[in-house]
Amino acid sequence: MELAVISGKGGTGKSSVTAAFATVGERLVVADCDVDAANLYLIFNPEHNNEQVYIGGHKAVVDHTLCTLCGICEGYCRFDAIKEINGKIVISETSCDGCFFCSRICPMNAITMVRSDKSRMYSGSFRNGIMVYGRLAPGEENSGKLVSMVRDEAKRVATEQGVPVILLDGPPGIGCPVISTVTGVDRMIIVTEPTMSGLEDLKRVFEVARKFTGKVGIIINKCDLNHAMADRIEGWCTAHGASLLGRLPYDSRVTEAMVAGRSVTEMFPDAEISNIIKDIWNNLSTNGK
Repeated sequence: MELAVISGKGGTGKSSVTAAFATVGERLVVADCDVDAANLYLIFNPEHNNEQVYIGGHKAVVDHTLCTLCGICEGYCRFDAIKEINGKIVISETSCDGCFFCSRICPMNAITMVRSDKSRMYSGSFRNGIMVYGRLAPGEENSGKLVSMVRDEAKRVATEQGVPVILLDGPPGIGCPVISTVTGVDRMIIVTEPTMSGLEDLKRVFEVARKFTGKVGIIINKCDLNHAMADRIEGWCTAHGASLLGRLPYDSRVTEAMVAGRSVTEMFPDAEISNIIKDIWNNLSTNGK
């Protein structure tokens, strides 16, 4: 079973909830699909049993022995990635989009394109199973390909080791990385927060999610920070046939556990929020809400 945890916006507590699920009990495979800002590895500190290079695109490189400083490339670069600095053409790695245009218009053939090979995918054991995650290098385009690579590796190790559950921590929003995360999953959980932006982004991501599976559940995190808005979100869920899995209270011990490199269900197993999370996970496991 593949279960994806997503959110309409960043900062809702999606990764905290995922970490709590991952350490409730049974051994599982966890895949951090938020490759732009992977952070679950900071909590789980997995071993790196496998490392793979991800080629996300190309970057332009100048051969200064051929360059005549004609400035054509600088004038045509729409990304402002090319500048003449101290008598040399310099191309910014983070600004270069890898479009190949400068290499094609250079009259001296002084610019070549090289493959970007700084992004990585890692997999290895952690204290409650196996973790797979990708780390996109700064400036690299996130089209969803690295996410697919992470998911493929998660499926491979799950099959190889006979682990029945794959838990996906998805990126926020509704872009290509999210689509790559949720395509073909068995269930989805959307984590939201009791704010107006939380509700509006929930509406957007719910519309996307239900196109992929009918098994979509909602968790309202930090619900007691705004009871009226939490009630409004619950009413919206009822009106639109969305399954409300639970309401989690704000608890500073979530942050305390993260600082210690643990999940809240590990460090504070008897806390109210931990018991609610365990109940949600058990309900998902037994009746597939």
